[in-house]
Amino acid sequence: MSEHVLVRLAAILVLGIATQWIAWRVRLPAILLLLIVGCLAGPGTQLAAQLGWMHERFLNPNALFGDLLLPAVSLSVALILFEGGLTLNLAELKHGGGVIWRLVSVGAIITWVISAVGGHYILHLDWSLAILLGAILVVTGPTVIGPLLRDVRPTGQVGPVLKWEGIVIDPIGALLAVVVFEAIIGGLQVWPAVGSVVRTLLLSTVVGVAFAGLMILMLRRMWAPDFLHNALSLMLVIAAFSVSNLLQHESGLFAVTVMGLILGNQRLAHVRHIVEFKESLTVLLISALFIILGSRLELSQLAALNWRSALFIILLIVVARPLAVAACAWGSELTLRERLFLAGMAPRGIVAAAVSSVFALRLRAMHIPGAEHLVPLTFAVIIGTVTFYGLTAGWLARRMGLSTPGAGGFLIVGADAGARALAEALKKENRQVLLVDTNPANIQAARLAGLSVQNASILSQYVLEMVELSAIGRLLALTPNAELNSLAAMQFSRLFGRSRVFQLSPGDAGGARKEKVAVELRGRILGDARLTHDYLLDRLEGKATIKKTTFTKEFSFAQFQQLHGQDAIPLFWINEAGELSTITPSTTLAPKIGQGILSLVNPAVAVPPKEPPKSVKPPAA
Repeated sequence: MSEHVLVRLAAILVLGIATQWIAWRVRLPAILLLLIVGCLAGPGTQLAAQLGWMHERFLNPNALFGDLLLPAVSLSVALILFEGGLTLNLAELKHGGGVIWRLVSVGAIITWVISAVGGHYILHLDWSLAILLGAILVVTGPTVIGPLLRDVRPTGQVGPVLKWEGIVIDPIGALLAVVVFEAIIGGLQVWPAVGSVVRTLLLSTVVGVAFAGLMILMLRRMWAPDFLHNALSLMLVIAAFSVSNLLQHESGLFAVTVMGLILGNQRLAHVRHIVEFKESLTVLLISALFIILGSRLELSQLAALNWRSALFIILLIVVARPLAVAACAWGSELTLRERLFLAGMAPRGIVAAAVSSVFALRLRAMHIPGAEHLVPLTFAVIIGTVTFYGLTAGWLARRMGLSTPGAGGFLIVGADAGARALAEALKKENRQVLLVDTNPANIQAARLAGLSVQNASILSQYVLEMVELSAIGRLLALTPNAELNSLAAMQFSRLFGRSRVFQLSPGDAGGARKEKVAVELRGRILGDARLTHDYLLDRLEGKATIKKTTFTKEFSFAQFQQLHGQDAIPLFWINEAGELSTITPSTTLAPKIGQGILSLVNPAVAVPPKEPPKSVKPPAA
């Protein structure tokens, strides 16, 4: 029996992380694939067992976890909301704050009313259950919004607005569902339920502030060693969630969100390492939760869904969300395209599933008619909305001009002659470039060259929080200071990934000790090991240029090498679709016909002849 349980527990983690990796490789929304894999591991294997193809159902979270399932899900959601609170930047409210607060108030009410009416007239639920279902479906949540935003990376204000809405609406939606539930079991007495909400908001805020203050005090006073910081933060989040829930039912989610918001916006203690730990933990939790969510479904629940369920989901997507966004964005600074994108993004996630499961169990224990339909309907909405928005979000963002495919832009550290030459070459390839420097002369020269440039330190909080980086996906650190280049690479590896941060070769410090920057403390080397900052400037002063070469039947890569010799340093490889890859010393370069490279070449042979003389024959393949 223990081996049976161990295999199932391991399978949840293996399937979750493997699916995340596959989704990254094939460039599909991870949450969509996670739900599909979960359904295959649960009801899919249940069907296979009924057909005699398997001995038994592979994953059944209800049997595997028993009474621990819902508490475990609640704790996981609390950690995810805390991490979401850490990423909320109060400065983002300067432009989109009004829309955000209206979305989580007026927008939530509009969604609630339309969902309740649809639940009654389309799904034929009793009014009390329809109103409860509408309250549950108010939430979107960071478990679904976060991964989609990470994949789409929309520009402008829509990203922060969706992030804030997804994080803030979860505890608000859960509280709204509690109000409705207490009104139902209390004989529709509204005022006691409203009083309960007020107490919940006050208590959870006090608890969140208190535990955030304790965490700041511990970090600021150095009461714990660095290796315990992540563990202590985890302990305090779980403690805050539990204490708040003990004092007031279902208040823990709001408490941990407040705690994360305070920690993420204070400047008294350093919490970056905690944010990074929580981000990794959140990926693990989301992977496991969506596998559990999909595998928890039963064939009977799926069979009970019909055309009415599909019509109800369409109502939420086509009517409820667009009306809510139209009302909340009225008179705001959001453009029409941004409003259309907001109207096309409202997937439901883990919180809706957890809340509906808890209330369904209680209502069935009270013998409330129709309570058995609450969970399958909620799961149908989750699967339907995640599938629809997961498949259309990227397309819609591109159609609205709010997303750059593949986030192909470059953030360039430094704006001297070498950085400007590289930026101009990338700009000619229709790549967005942004240079960051603190030298007034370099900044002025970059602006005169028509390049986008920011006067800021690349290590400042300003660049991370205030500069628009949604269309930027790679870093090139090109300053003469190898240590600064390495620090910039370390800073942005968390945002872009280690495989997408590059710097000039650090060379060595001279003398007998050969003091190079450690490999683990720097980005990947751009071009080859010869390309230090001094080498690049010397070559450019010698009239070398950064040129694009496209290979044809008449001019192959072998001829390029023969023509330029060892002086040419390929920097970027361009495939037939125009996608650009950065070349490093470990790159095996063998471009084919129709592909090209950007390289540093000497002026005498900067541009190969378009039509070589008849006597020159291309080398044999």
